[in-house]
Amino acid sequence: MRTIELRGKCVVIIDQSRLPQELKFVRCNNVDDIVHAIKTMQIRGAPALGVAAAMALAVTAINSRARSTKVLLNELKRAANKVRKTRPTAVNLFGGLDRVLMVARAAKDVKELRDGVVREARRIAEEDVETNRRMGELGASLIKDGDVVLTHCNTGALAAVCYGTALGAIQTAWDQGKRIKVIATETRPQLQGARLTAWELKRAGIPVTVITDSMAGEVMRRQMVNLVMVGADRITSNGDVVNKIGTYALAVLAKEHDISFYSIAPTTTIDLSIPSGDQVKIEHRDPSEVIFVGKTRLVPKGVAVFNPAFDVTPSRLVTAIVTERGIVRPSELKSLFK
Repeated sequence: MRTIELRGKCVVIIDQSRLPQELKFVRCNNVDDIVHAIKTMQIRGAPALGVAAAMALAVTAINSRARSTKVLLNELKRAANKVRKTRPTAVNLFGGLDRVLMVARAAKDVKELRDGVVREARRIAEEDVETNRRMGELGASLIKDGDVVLTHCNTGALAAVCYGTALGAIQTAWDQGKRIKVIATETRPQLQGARLTAWELKRAGIPVTVITDSMAGEVMRRQMVNLVMVGADRITSNGDVVNKIGTYALAVLAKEHDISFYSIAPTTTIDLSIPSGDQVKIEHRDPSEVIFVGKTRLVPKGVAVFNPAFDVTPSRLVTAIVTERGIVRPSELKSLFK
């Protein structure tokens, strides 16, 4: 089961907004459908967003009636601009767009352009599968038999094309026969840990317990956790980890309780152009996600709500970063690109 797949003239995705109540697939026939899916978090997760961005350009090319490279390239640029405005924090989204546009600009005729864009989008998806498989193997080497792993947000197959990042490592460790358990934080926004991570782990048969985000300190104080594994939406050149809101608090707690803290992410999530997490644009979500549960109002009218979707974990709190190219300390990131 793949989270996202290019089929014919459309992109088929799992509608993650319907989980865990219903497993539903949605067809995206054009860039506007994909933009809507990203904004409403029908699809989410840094690796999956990179693939979705690439496939948004692929369906634009497939369905275009342009007869010249200039016209088709302009259509792709307009589509890319729409996608760029959806989620500002996850670097994979921009990387997917840039890779496809680079191929498009090098084409000599319309057929080469169209075929090249589709081929590159498919290549990005397949690379994601292989990258996550390799990260899973490396990340699993950090997990011992009998460990209890605390994870945050959703970093499984739903966050990628397949396998996932941090949850992929947990899944691999389980497949290797290690008797492990998982504690999943519920994770705002939209309780992605409680809804999605717990759903994936239950399907895999891996023991999981869901806690509220504010319970992490207590479970660590009680020595119920052996290590923390999270993903990342962007890792800056100094090793700062930009991830789902609440990650920073987990890292501080892990440091206090002498618990290893790992971020697992592909090298495409590492942004060497940005010196530190302070320079990353943080997405802010609609206040209604905090004000309401369903249609029930929790916050009194007229009360302000602060709702950032991500926070920055300083590199000093990160034990190591796991990528498909190896496991490194935050200070050693640049060695991965030599």
